[in-house]
Order: sequence, then structure tokens, then C-alpha cells
Amino acid sequence: MVIIMITADLHTHTSFSTDSDAPLEQMAQTALEKGLKTICFTEHMDFDYPGGEFFLDTSAYRKELLRVKEIYLGRLEILFGVELGLIDCISTTLKDYSETFDFDFIIGSAHQVDGIDPYYPEYFNTHGDRKGIYHFYESALDAVRAFDNFDVFGHFDYIVRYSHAKSYSPADFADITDQILMELISRDRGLEINTAGIHYGLGWAHPHPNVLKRYKELGGEIITVGSDAHNSSRIAYCFDVAEEMLKAVGFKYRAVFRSRKPEFIPL
Repeated sequence: MVIIMITADLHTHTSFSTDSDAPLEQMAQTALEKGLKTICFTEHMDFDYPGGEFFLDTSAYRKELLRVKEIYLGRLEILFGVELGLIDCISTTLKDYSETFDFDFIIGSAHQVDGIDPYYPEYFNTHGDRKGIYHFYESALDAVRAFDNFDVFGHFDYIVRYSHAKSYSPADFADITDQILMELISRDRGLEINTAGIHYGLGWAHPHPNVLKRYKELGGEIITVGSDAHNSSRIAYCFDVAEEMLKAVGFKYRAVFRSRKPEFIPL
């Protein structure tokens, strides 16, 4: 049995996200059983996703979270988060939304390029692997420059999950990814370690270890850890690997956000 040393999972989804059918209370119970002290629910809100598929009923979600939070009071800390889909052309909408609710934590993630989620084969069929990856990073850079009311950038190399490339070298894209990292650092925004990359067979947790190393070299300090769990079995998934990644690069702390403010916790 793996002993969980990182006891806060800051990226999880429940049935309030379109791509999950897990009840929020069930996820909380599993987190408690796995020895976590903190779980943050970060439901998807992608305003411009085709067909409105990932539009979150935030009021209903918040109501259920507060109900479950009361049940677990004193046993499990439950934080109110959201994962915002970042697109430069809707920056005003994102700003208004992010200021409407009392979130503890906001993840900003790039899920679309030119209205297409790279999850769908048509994206790489159109662009090819190298150009497709590069264009994703260009779009992410535009989004980060247009809107910065989030706390960490989620699953930095999400795009690679769906590429046909047999290998991925971050050095091939360093000119554009360095720009994204420097934008994040200049705005005091962090990166998350997202262990779903391991689940998807990449061989690493997002971001690639070389990207994580570069973030630190450029002066980045804010790191959160999340499983991106969409069901209870993946809560705290491979957190031992995440901890080793952080230590290998030289990080001494991870962060937990409450009321949009980070608390730095020693590894």
C-alpha cells in the first residue's frame, strides 16, 4: 500500500462536470478513506465549448458542495474550485464569472484551439503533430496574456495526450513554452502537477519534467498537485510519483489555495 504524503488533491471532478458521473459526496468519502486531509472540487466551466457541453451550473454545484462540506466538517477539508477553459476572445466573460463566486481555487486550462478540442482526431488530422502541438501552445499563450484571474495553469502539455507522435521533446517547443512560463511567473501564477498524464500513458505527470525544471529555472515557485480524477478510483492517483518529480527538480514546497491565497506546505 502506498502511503500518501501529499494529502491534498486539488484537481477533481464530479457529476457536475459533463465528463463525470461520480457523486460529489462519494468522492469526498473516498478522499477521506484514502487518507487525504483536503480535496478541492474543480468542475469544468468551458464557456465556448461546442454545443455548450461543459457549461457548469455553478449555483447548484456550490449548494451541493456546501451541503457535503458540512457533513465532513472536522474530518476532511472540502474546497470550492473550478477549472476554467481559457480562450483569449472570451476574457471579459471569464473575468466576470471568476469574480461572481467565492472560489477557493481556480485552475486555468487550455482545452480548445480554434474551437476544436485536440481530444478529437480531426485536430491532428488537420494540423499534424508538430504544428498541432505548437499551435496549441500559441493559443495558450494568447489566452494567458488576455486573462490572468486564475491561480495555476492546468495540465500544461494536455495536447500531447492526443498527439500521434511516438515521442515528445519539450526542447522542440521551448521558444513558445518559455514565453508561457514567463507570463505565468510575471503574474504570480503557478503550475499544477497533474498526474492524469501518467494515467493516459505519457510516462510523466503533466507537465513534462523538463518543463517543470524550466519553470523553476525561470523563477517559478507556485506548484499544486492534482489527480484530475473523474471517478473515485483515481483520487490521489500516483501522488508518490508527483512528490518525487518535485523533489528531483528541487522544489521544497507545494501549495494549497484557500480563498484564492496559497499556503506553502513542505514536501
